Amino acid sequence: MPVSPRATRQAATLSLVFGAVLLAGAATGAWGEPGAAARPPSADTAQAVAAPLGAGQDPAGANLSEQQAEHLIGATGDRWGAYYSAQEYAEFSQGLDGRYLGVGLSVGRGEDGVTTVSQVLPAGPAAAAGIAVGDRLLRIGEDDADRLPVTEVVARLRGREGAERQAGSEVVLELGRGEGGVREVRLRRALLDSQQVTVEHLAGGVVRIAVRAFTSGVAEQVRAAVRGARAGVVLDLRGNSGGLVEEAVGTAGVFLDGGPVGSYQDRGGTRELTAPPGGDQRTPLVVLVDGGTMSAAELLTGALQDRGRAVVAGTRTFGKGTVQQPSRLADGAVLELTVGRYYTPAGRSPEGAGLAPDVPAGAAEDADALALRVLAGLGSRA
Repeated sequence: MPVSPRATRQAATLSLVFGAVLLAGAATGAWGEPGAAARPPSADTAQAVAAPLGAGQDPAGANLSEQQAEHLIGATGDRWGAYYSAQEYAEFSQGLDGRYLGVGLSVGRGEDGVTTVSQVLPAGPAAAAGIAVGDRLLRIGEDDADRLPVTEVVARLRGREGAERQAGSEVVLELGRGEGGVREVRLRRALLDSQQVTVEHLAGGVVRIAVRAFTSGVAEQVRAAVRGARAGVVLDLRGNSGGLVEEAVGTAGVFLDGGPVGSYQDRGGTRELTAPPGGDQRTPLVVLVDGGTMSAAELLTGALQDRGRAVVAGTRTFGKGTVQQPSRLADGAVLELTVGRYYTPAGRSPEGAGLAPDVPAGAAEDADALALRVLAGLGSRA
């Protein structure tokens, strides 16, 4: 199912970010709550709109309507350009702070077209109502969930507009579970912690750290998790949607003792990204990636790979290596335009082709098992 660039540019702050792709299901098939489908820009007046804001000009403070802004993006051919209303931008920034409005569940859709619950956030409204992973989502309100685009399912879970976009607003779901029949559940949306980092302690002192996106505080959470690792770390970046570049650089600093993480180009030239000193350089490290590993997650992967700190296993990453600069418009809306690319320490850009793993995973191979085998090999050579 194709997803518009705006739907995959669901994270921005007033500082420069490498855009998160919070609808990572475009590449992985796993869909969470953040985001909704976007209206495609039309091009009927693109040339007229582009004239006052040509290449190299800063749109900050301009007075553009949403339609004009989207025409401008269409005229420039900017794949990752995006327009956000003031409210949307505030919500996306809130998401990067590690919070979001929703009911605490994610859904997936298999090849059979069935929509099922793929994740339930502990202590969220869905968990409190007894919803469990594997439950089939049959209806949202009066509509058959399987007949809706997944982006629309996501939007309805979060609330599309107006009163629905408030904590305490209600959504009615119909769910089925095995032989247990069908039940109706009424959930009230709440402001939830996104919990982007999960930690699992495996046998033999191995710690598996899964990072879904680089929101505020992620680097410190990873640093705390690594302290419990004796035999090795599996850093799982599969389906990681990107996010705040400072958090990705900080996470690199968990495993590196300073030095380059990458660089990016913008209108002011080339800027270097450097890891903080004092990271753990001894514990064996395997990084798991797939087609949903994007943006800032690719930056981190490339840095650890180029500097020989980790063995990267899995499948080729998504391939988003561009930098977007947000500019606030006169009415408080925000226009993001691509201003350049970023590069790994060895000068590679993930843009388009992505990054190849050191150890590819076979089509039917279990990536977690592969990571543990690679980690065992690293430990034997340590």
